[in-house]
Amino acid sequence: MDLPFVVATLTRRGLLTPGRPIRIVSQLNALRTWGWSLAGELRQAAARDPGRPAIIDEDGIELTYQDLLERAERTARSMRARHGLQPGDRIGVLCRNHHGLIETIVAATLLGVDAVLVNTGLSAAQLRTVAEEQQLRLLVHDDEFAERVLTLPAELPRLDERAREELVAGALPGELRPPERDGRIIVLTSGTTGTPKGARRPTPHGFGPLVSIIDRIPLHVRDRVMIAAPIFHTWGFAALQVCFALRATIVLHRRFDPAATLAALAAHQCDALFAVPVMVQRLMEVPAPDPRPSLKAVAVSGSALPGGLAPKFMDVYGDVLYNLYGSTEVSWASIAGPDELRQAPTTAGRPPHGTRVQILDDDGRPVPQGRVGRIFVGNEMLFEGYTSGASRESRDGLLDTGDLGRLNADGLLFVDGRADDMIVSGGENVFPSEVEDLLAGLPQVREAAVIGVPDPEYGQRLAAFLALHPGETLDSDAVREYVRRYLARFSVPRDVVYVKYLPRNATGKVLTRELRRYVS
Repeated sequence: MDLPFVVATLTRRGLLTPGRPIRIVSQLNALRTWGWSLAGELRQAAARDPGRPAIIDEDGIELTYQDLLERAERTARSMRARHGLQPGDRIGVLCRNHHGLIETIVAATLLGVDAVLVNTGLSAAQLRTVAEEQQLRLLVHDDEFAERVLTLPAELPRLDERAREELVAGALPGELRPPERDGRIIVLTSGTTGTPKGARRPTPHGFGPLVSIIDRIPLHVRDRVMIAAPIFHTWGFAALQVCFALRATIVLHRRFDPAATLAALAAHQCDALFAVPVMVQRLMEVPAPDPRPSLKAVAVSGSALPGGLAPKFMDVYGDVLYNLYGSTEVSWASIAGPDELRQAPTTAGRPPHGTRVQILDDDGRPVPQGRVGRIFVGNEMLFEGYTSGASRESRDGLLDTGDLGRLNADGLLFVDGRADDMIVSGGENVFPSEVEDLLAGLPQVREAAVIGVPDPEYGQRLAAFLALHPGETLDSDAVREYVRRYLARFSVPRDVVYVKYLPRNATGKVLTRELRRYVS
């Protein structure tokens, strides 16, 4: 990434403003000594702004950057002394969004230990498999998961919230030095179809990744930011990294509740919100507060924006919505800003600075403009492979996302869905997202999902699942006729199923395996 662009962006976002020389020297020394890991980012923030609030929990706990660093260091020293953790070991972290989760992750990176961020939606059986496959040496978990961890091997030490606080309180004095290897953050894939895979996240090597994001999303130093997206998810963890780099004040709630989120945004005068699309959809289902939160940015990622949601949200909260398309494996691919979402509400936007996106056919050749193909992405934060040793197909430094998409004449990216979600019905290729976006535009529909189910005549047929707004009704034949009016014949769903809500995992993705139970 070119230096003039980096300097200009850092200046624009307030990161190069003057300060007390001794603190600036300490800040730079922290990055030089500890690098760009989460531990290094926290140390630089504590060096520059030690008394600034770092975290505000929903239960009223407020920690400064110096407080947070000291608690993470005490946790690290106790984990090393009591559990013998060494660089290269792995611990599991099964926690919702609160200060204890962040302290534990930072403590692991301080020791060079890999932190496996465990999806809170995993079943007991999936959790047991993850613990075995990742060879966990320790599991830190919230109290609410006490019953779920009972099936884990007895020899695996577990720390609940009380035990974790005892680690902090009972830490012996000592000094932590940079580990011989960086601790990796291992993010688990969403696991909607089985046991999730562990993906090793790389440690940044400079300002490049931060600049790529904040150039397009207007976040500034010392902003107040609410992270509603789960931090165990790639997007929530990326938000944490950005907030540390910006020395932001982070507002956290363990669970997402739309009314409570709006109240917190106003009470804490938040400048920005990190969320997943379904959370934005839920915010639209409760009355907007008066006055409304004065947000500069609502940044979403993790799944496709439902059709029509972007302009509806911006009509209420202003042109502050930013949609980042990416994945655990490629980090980010593109970002759509308010202007682009007004122009094309379902677009994934354009690649940020330093990122390449190509649409290729099955032989690796670029496809013509507007033609659907496989999305390949290149940037400096591509994942380092799965912990199993497997990787993804790559071509000329670009990694396969597993998604299908297209670029229009203006260079905007549109994602048509997962390659393995494409439905072949009677020899015709159908992308569920196109039908979903159309159905989501019906005023009676709260949310919609379309999947392929086996069919003896056509191979597959479309099944639409609709959750309606309270008090609304729809006729199935009218739904089919509506689709027939706007899309091709083979896009009309044979089955129309009405459900109270769509089953989703903890990151908001629809669980298609649950939907298939409704259709024989």
